Amino acid sequence: MSPAALPPLVLVCDGVAEAGLRVLRDRGLRVETSAPLDTKRLPEALHEAAALIVRSATRVDADVLAAAPGLRVVGRAGVGVDNVDVPAASRRGIVVMNTPRGNATSAAEHAFGLMLALVRHIPQAAASTRAGRWEKQKFLGTELMGKTLGVLGLGNIGRLVAERAVAFGMRVVGHDPYVPPAEAARIGVTLMGLFDLLAAADIVTVHLPLTADTRGLIGASALAQTKKGVLLVNAARGGLVDEIALLEALRSGQVGGAALDVFDREPPGASPLLGLDSVIATPHLGAATEEAQDAVSVEIAEQIAAYLISGEVRGAVNLPPLPPDLQRRLAPWLDLAGRLGALAGQLAPGGLAEVEVEAVGEAGEGMGPVTRAAVAGVLGAFLEAPINWINAPLIAADRGLRVTEIRRAAGPVFKSALGVRLRGDGAERLCRGTLFHVGEQPEPRVVQVDSFSVEVVPEGTLLYVRNQDRPGVIGAIGTLLGQRGKNVARLEVGQDRGRGEAMALWSLDAEVDDATLRELRSLPNVLQAVQLRL
Repeated sequence: MSPAALPPLVLVCDGVAEAGLRVLRDRGLRVETSAPLDTKRLPEALHEAAALIVRSATRVDADVLAAAPGLRVVGRAGVGVDNVDVPAASRRGIVVMNTPRGNATSAAEHAFGLMLALVRHIPQAAASTRAGRWEKQKFLGTELMGKTLGVLGLGNIGRLVAERAVAFGMRVVGHDPYVPPAEAARIGVTLMGLFDLLAAADIVTVHLPLTADTRGLIGASALAQTKKGVLLVNAARGGLVDEIALLEALRSGQVGGAALDVFDREPPGASPLLGLDSVIATPHLGAATEEAQDAVSVEIAEQIAAYLISGEVRGAVNLPPLPPDLQRRLAPWLDLAGRLGALAGQLAPGGLAEVEVEAVGEAGEGMGPVTRAAVAGVLGAFLEAPINWINAPLIAADRGLRVTEIRRAAGPVFKSALGVRLRGDGAERLCRGTLFHVGEQPEPRVVQVDSFSVEVVPEGTLLYVRNQDRPGVIGAIGTLLGQRGKNVARLEVGQDRGRGEAMALWSLDAEVDDATLRELRSLPNVLQAVQLRL
């Protein structure tokens, strides 16, 4: 049989479970397995491969992708795709898939197991007994029943932990600005602000994505807000907890104990945290169960097989499933929808409950895809996982986020336009845009933010400032930015005369730091200042 007539080859790295390999073989695909490969050896192994399946050990960077001419799809048997260069894959037309749900139960159960081990000193007591001692009084523990559990992050895993805590008779409070109070109450959780939760909780468990905003979230200032002797569980991402601050809090007694499945650097080496009796540590075992490994293995294998055999796309993080002709017509509107969603998402009210997408004229030709692109933009503003308009509706549904669509034949100002309106906590935000045909290619513009009319190119770094409409505000902001060495490329100002307010969008050549943002917010008449990244 000639190479062209052979079934597609799937290279499977990182010890993917046998259950998934059977699915691939049963579908008539060729399968080769390998231990984790470094980026020097991986290109050679991929020479004939049409698909690659990895977990977290094998890194798939741009150079690897460039050296794999026949590669059509990369599948990650798990949630995160940090080890896959998704933009590079997209540029090369390679589909990237993941399995966001397969290990949620295992991760939640491990976090809860760590909590139980922490309150009952199980690892320390087991080691003591194994050493020939019988120290009942030394390992006096506490019950979970009646205690307050603070859950930071109410995604798939955080919700499962909360449900189990309720079953144990715990009071559960949660912090997640993008979950509506009614949805939290449905699973028995009372929503709180971050510091209020830290002050109320006897135990804090972390289930947040690791982003620029959440890195180091549990640091010295957060730990100082907790009850003295609070217990901390982190089975999410190591960088969420400032390990130096945690070490000091443990030594001082502010934190009574910590159970860690993840570290900022893995393996953690000679971390001083491991030398404390009050710390329980496991080697990133959240998804390390037979059930989870089988589930993600089978899930990714079925996705890969469907794509290679019939072209069906499931669980992709970078490919919109549109016919080529419709994709070409909708491409600029899909791009605008994503940008408007990202803009609105970064300005979103707390307790986000609804995303409303309005498509006018030509933009409504692909109402479904446009809505998905807008929702993906909104969610991508605050979630770590790669999101596109394939997986956005599922994630929105998982978070109890209502999505509504409005389609109009034509608008009063623009013949074709898009609007993204967010509602939550009794407030709403609106971002509206259209396409300007100033050359060969249509160019996206933001034409309205809330009640303010503007004309802004939605790209790069933007500084959103809302202020009382008083003389001198623009000058004061410009002076401060100049003093901080920030060059202003463009400035667009809108006014709401009825409310006596103005809004400005400053296009900058570089981001401003937190200190500069605080100074901007403290200027006279400034009501709000938010840095936007598009």
